[in-house]
Amino acid sequence: MFTGLVETMGNVVAATNEGEGRRLTIDSSLIADGLPIGASVAVNGVCLTAVAIRNSQFDFEAGPETLKRTNLGEVRPGDRVNLERALKVGDRLGGHIVQGHVDAVGEISKREREGEWEVVRFACPADLTSCMVPKGSITVDGVSLTLVDVNPGEFSVALIPHTMDATTLGFKPVGATVNLEVDIFAKYIQKQWQSAAAEWMVKFQAHAQGRP
Repeated sequence: MFTGLVETMGNVVAATNEGEGRRLTIDSSLIADGLPIGASVAVNGVCLTAVAIRNSQFDFEAGPETLKRTNLGEVRPGDRVNLERALKVGDRLGGHIVQGHVDAVGEISKREREGEWEVVRFACPADLTSCMVPKGSITVDGVSLTLVDVNPGEFSVALIPHTMDATTLGFKPVGATVNLEVDIFAKYIQKQWQSAAAEWMVKFQAHAQGRP
């Protein structure tokens, strides 16, 4: 479990294909300090398990499903990634509840500077925006952000100077891919609504056909 408050950016040292999966080696002295093997770390918003640690470097293994659903297959040595260690019980929840389970990959479609702020618009699968509302929460590459506008297949956020300085969202260009995770509570509500709607439709059809 995470909060979407990125602790630091790490440097990708190596990205090696291993069969259908991929092994990533990342360097960050802040994250590596005290990190045990088996610990969870959000890498660009993807919950991964540390499988090896050497001084300031640590390794993760990303399986086929992870590579299919996220942009980690595009990461190359020299790239920077957003990092956040798992939430401790009792920590302040400064962002929102983030699982690190990416729903889909989106794309930066537009960037507009507004003084020191920047409004960034993203394109994404239309079914994802059905779980979004203006002023609600969205996780983009592991960063907890507040939604500004939401339309079918697209949404926008406003980035403050700190977010632009402290995360990869400050320098990713138009056309770059991002990992998206919608609010877990929104997903549960949508699931319940869909189940209730399906049940109502069955009852309505039965009533229309004169069945009890």
